[in-house]
Amino acid sequence: MSIQSLGGAIGESLGSSLTVRMSGAGGGWSALSLKPVSSGRIASIFQTMVPTGYTKLQEERLSMVDLGAKPDIGSLQNGYRQETSHIEGRRLLDRASRSSVTLSDCGDGGYSETEPMLAERRLSGEEADEEEEDDDDEEAGLGPAAQNMPKESPLAMALQILLPFLLAGFGTVSAGMVLDIVQHWAAFQYITEIFILVPALLGLKGNLEMTLASRLSTAVNVGKMDSPIEKWNLIIGNLALKQVQATVVGFLAAVAAVVLGWIPEGKFQFSHAVLLCSSSVATAFIASLLQGIIMVGVIVGSKKTGINPDNVATPIAASFGDLITLAILAWISQGLYKCLDSYPYVSSLVCAFFMSLTPLWMVISSKHPASRTLLYSGWEPVITAMVISSIGGLILDKTVSDPNLAGIVVYTPVINGIGGNLVAIQSSRISTHLHFHCAPGEVPDEAKGCYYPCRTFWGTGANHRSAQVLILLVIPGHLIFLYTIHLMKSGHTTLTPIFMSVYLAAAMLQVLLLLCIADWMVHSMWRSGKDPDSFSIPYLTALGDLLGTALLALSFHFLWLIGDQDSDVGD
Repeated sequence: MSIQSLGGAIGESLGSSLTVRMSGAGGGWSALSLKPVSSGRIASIFQTMVPTGYTKLQEERLSMVDLGAKPDIGSLQNGYRQETSHIEGRRLLDRASRSSVTLSDCGDGGYSETEPMLAERRLSGEEADEEEEDDDDEEAGLGPAAQNMPKESPLAMALQILLPFLLAGFGTVSAGMVLDIVQHWAAFQYITEIFILVPALLGLKGNLEMTLASRLSTAVNVGKMDSPIEKWNLIIGNLALKQVQATVVGFLAAVAAVVLGWIPEGKFQFSHAVLLCSSSVATAFIASLLQGIIMVGVIVGSKKTGINPDNVATPIAASFGDLITLAILAWISQGLYKCLDSYPYVSSLVCAFFMSLTPLWMVISSKHPASRTLLYSGWEPVITAMVISSIGGLILDKTVSDPNLAGIVVYTPVINGIGGNLVAIQSSRISTHLHFHCAPGEVPDEAKGCYYPCRTFWGTGANHRSAQVLILLVIPGHLIFLYTIHLMKSGHTTLTPIFMSVYLAAAMLQVLLLLCIADWMVHSMWRSGKDPDSFSIPYLTALGDLLGTALLALSFHFLWLIGDQDSDVGD
């Protein structure tokens, strides 16, 4: 059965409530729209979740791709296409022919870190002067000189963020429950340094998956994924790059676990070190591959349905990332631990196999200029973030070793994951805003000068509204997840009012600090010429892991000191 006939059958079966529109040369899926049904209230809610501006923006881009031109983002004001003259259309085609970026143009490797994500290449010198002369009649703000992103209402933004945020939260709750169970397994009890690996490997979703989601979300919003050839080159190159980074970061995380866990105590066993390396590399490779494929599907699906991927991609990237990564780590480490005595060479073979695939992924990623640039320059943030997360893992390892503080395990992935998800959304949105409105090295007027925290939350701009929406999600979200853990009878701590107050205070402080750091960091990186999509999220999620684990450990120590202590719940 063809896709066309299948789509028609589905449309007939759903009746008038759902309409699937197909267009393009191959009859590909182009848009999914909801029509009013008998319950007008439900329909209006779903229609609000897909702002008209993004649907119109995708239609504009698809029509321009058929003509071989880039979309005129500037002609979309408040989400609606403005009428343009014949002269403006011809000028747009001329501009697209000058600004198209091909693989042959970038074969010399001289590719800017921010250029792959821009809708058009920046003109300078004589070209810029000619462009200004040609665009004198566009000063009214209707032409490409005035680039405006489609506007979102706070309600639409909140509805788009809410569902992925809840999915991501329940994923972190599941990861915490799994960690609460596997901490009693033999591998985790006799090789406690595995706990140091947990934040570093769970942080890969921030280092790699969320970074991939942010890069592709920006590429979608600025029109870099309208061409099928360019889209798949960008996807394959980024996936291969992610596998290289996952393998290397997994190995370095194991080395950090050895250094932080054993050397200070003067204890070292080579077989345990090899097991740590094998478990870490295999977990990073497999989890990164699975999550990368899921992430690409989310980005492409968001583009086709008209949903802003900045709002949904990064939370969905983390929704099941923690659970998948932790389950793979527990399964592989326990299996290798059982083979440690009878088949000691298995760990070495597993590590060697995954490491030997690294040259293949390097060759594939070097074929696309955007991923080739990051293959050489993108290591600083992921390695630094891994070290920061490993310090958080050391805190977790020392805290778990205290029987009186055993309850921290189930809450660590929750507070770390939620903080990382929220700050990743904000970072991705700020980065997209800068790609739309500012040249590399330039920042908006409100971001100039010395930073102060009020700048992040007080204002009427889109980034101010998103920060306000995100901070309002912290308390209700954590209450839902705490109650879920309580219903599942997991953990070792009773939900007393004192515990909930201290926990929520730690969570709120973590997110406040992260949003302020994100505002300062993204603008600073853009000012220095670095692409925030590739450099900011690894640092922010790693800081989220460190702040979350440290604040949670301090909270549990404080609760123990004031007498709110019980470590037998859930045993």
